Parts: sequence; C-alpha cells; structure tokens
Amino acid sequence: MLFDMAPPMGCVVNVASVPQRSPFRYPGGKTWLVPRIRQWLASLCWKPSVFLEPFAGGAIVGLTVAFEKLAEKVVLVELDEEVAAVWTTILSDDCEWLAERILSFDMTIENLRRELAHKVTSVKKIAFQTILKNRTFHGGIMAQGSGLVKYGENGKGIKSRWYPETIARRIRAIADIRDRIEFIHGNGIRAIRSYNSSKRTAIFIDPPYTAAGKKAGTRLYKYFELDHELLFAETAKVQGDILLTYDNASELAELAFRYGFDTQTIQMKNTHHAKMTELLIGRNLHWLK
Repeated sequence: MLFDMAPPMGCVVNVASVPQRSPFRYPGGKTWLVPRIRQWLASLCWKPSVFLEPFAGGAIVGLTVAFEKLAEKVVLVELDEEVAAVWTTILSDDCEWLAERILSFDMTIENLRRELAHKVTSVKKIAFQTILKNRTFHGGIMAQGSGLVKYGENGKGIKSRWYPETIARRIRAIADIRDRIEFIHGNGIRAIRSYNSSKRTAIFIDPPYTAAGKKAGTRLYKYFELDHELLFAETAKVQGDILLTYDNASELAELAFRYGFDTQTIQMKNTHHAKMTELLIGRNLHWLK
C-alpha cells in the first residue's frame, strides 16, 4: 500500500489521513507523528529486524510499523497493568472473547457502573474493563481521579466514544498479524537495555512527562515518574537507531545536547485541536530537513 509523503516541516499532519489501528483512545497518542515515523524508517539503509516501542501505551506507532511491515518484528512494552492486560489479551487466544464481549455489551450508564464495580482477576476480564474505562472516562484518561464523561461528543453522553464494531474490528485486525508483534509487560528502560546491542534495531521512545510537565503526567498516567537522565544515558548506548518525542522543554534540549543528539521542533495538534510544539530527538534528523 502506498502512502502520501510526510508534509513539509512547519505543516501540521492531518490525523484523519492516518489509518487508525489502536483500540485505545489514548491521551498523548502519536497518530499525528505516523507520517514522520515512515519518513524516519525509510531514511535508514536497512530494514529493522526489531522495532521497539518501550513506552507503548496505545501503540499507534508500533501498530503502524507492524501493519505496514516496516520492520521484521515489533516489540511493544508497557508497565501499566491494565493497558498490559489489553495487549496480552489481543495477542492471545482470548482475542475473540474480548471482541465478542465488546460487541455484546449493552452500553448504558447502569450496565457500565455495574460492570466496573466487579472485582475481576483474570487478564481478559481486566482487559475488557480497561477498554470500557478508556472509552467512557473523560478524555480516555484511566488514571486515578478520572471519571465518566457527562455530555460527550454531540451530547451523546456515555456512548459518545463507544463504537463497539470499530473497536472489535481493530482488535481482530491486530490479532490477524500477531505473529509480527511481541508484547512485554515491563519496564521501558530495561527493554532498551535488552535491545541496545543490535545494529538493526530501531527504537521509538515516547516517555512520560518531564518534571516540567509532571502535573499533567499525574493527571494522565498511572506511571508518570521516570529518570529522564538515565533514559538518555541508556539511549546513547543503543547501537541501532533511535527517535524520541518529548514535550518541548529546555531541559530536554539540554539533555539531548549533552548526550550528542540532534533536536528538531515539530508542530502537532492536541485533542482540543490547539496547535502545539513537540521536540523530536535523534542521532541525525537530516531526514526531516
């Protein structure tokens, strides 16, 4: 399948032009960056044997690489137990159970509250509850303190983001290519260490917020604290190629400079369609310019 080239620098990517692969509605999702990811991988003189996404979340980047066969294997890593349950279930024989459970659920506020009140322990049932939360909590935020949407899209309330056929279709599509994807429930920095010696590994790093964005991080994510200096130190040891995306903060530019990385600001739109600037970091960002 052929895709349009990435837009020129300074232009904002139209996310509607990017295939939606993830079953999650994820705060901080990187759909807008997908054309740049294709551009980055196309600039390499080798096809990655492994594409690692150590802070996967909704994993739109890793899923795109897997679907478009831009690497031989994609490895997704996520620390959050609930998000991990979803990826574990989708990539297992319980995938169809999850898809059918989503399709058969009668989405009402009463049914939702009743389901979420159940204390479940099996991975597949945790996965189902996680999808429910992600699709019905305000902004897709599942961190402590988040709550159900009140009015939602076009006044639809609790059903505003509940598209069971679409979610089930995406889940089944991922399951169809699960031989290309490996999921690890674990620590992102440890995963980077595990793959740092291969010259044919490409690593995309979209970490939690920096100290400057800690307030937002506590609101959006369960695991928001990270030793960013350690992350840069470990990333500098990687023998393959890397690309990081961060909130545009001076402390990040300083860390990048200290570890010999190139930086480039790039425009994007947030979930409220406001233009924002993020920071891309890599060894050599000539492919952007």
